[in-house]
Amino acid sequence: MAAMVTDTPKLILLFSGKRKSGKDYITDLIHKRLGSEVCCVLRLSAPLKEQYARERGLDYEELLGSGQYKEQYRADMIAWGERRRTQDPGFFCRLVTSGATHPVWIVSDARRLSDLQWFWREYPSQSRCVRVEASEDTRRDRGWEFTPGIDDAESECGLDHGVHFDWVIRNDSDASPLEEQLQGLLSLAQDKARAGVS
Repeated sequence: MAAMVTDTPKLILLFSGKRKSGKDYITDLIHKRLGSEVCCVLRLSAPLKEQYARERGLDYEELLGSGQYKEQYRADMIAWGERRRTQDPGFFCRLVTSGATHPVWIVSDARRLSDLQWFWREYPSQSRCVRVEASEDTRRDRGWEFTPGIDDAESECGLDHGVHFDWVIRNDSDASPLEEQLQGLLSLAQDKARAGVS
């Protein structure tokens, strides 16, 4: 089936959460459930990493991964990205959304209040905030280790307080099954996608 094309999104799901909480896993799961004809996954970090790699002569594809290559540049990349955001808070948001035409957008990595504020300003009725949470034990099991300057920086802590989340997904082994937790979110996305083509 061909992708549904729309001038403006009908729903934008803005995901946030700590490193190794499972944001990518959950957003990929939602994408599979809704289908690529209905939704797209937008990663705010992708244009940031692409530009950072270009300016520094690094491997962009490796920076997109979850391995050690990215980790060795993470602190400098965060500082570089903060400088760009200070100059223009919507820079990366505009880059990642340009050309997106699906009725449902899944932003997999909102990390700062300025990211959310841009979407709230540009798409006030379509934007919904989703927080993915996992215990430190679960995150450690997934390879997380506290790193000063990264795990206590705005990119990890900027949305810890003062944000109303429309959904909070617990991504721990002892949490409710993800299918149950995602049911309301998936229903809304399907309804909005159908409304977008009627």
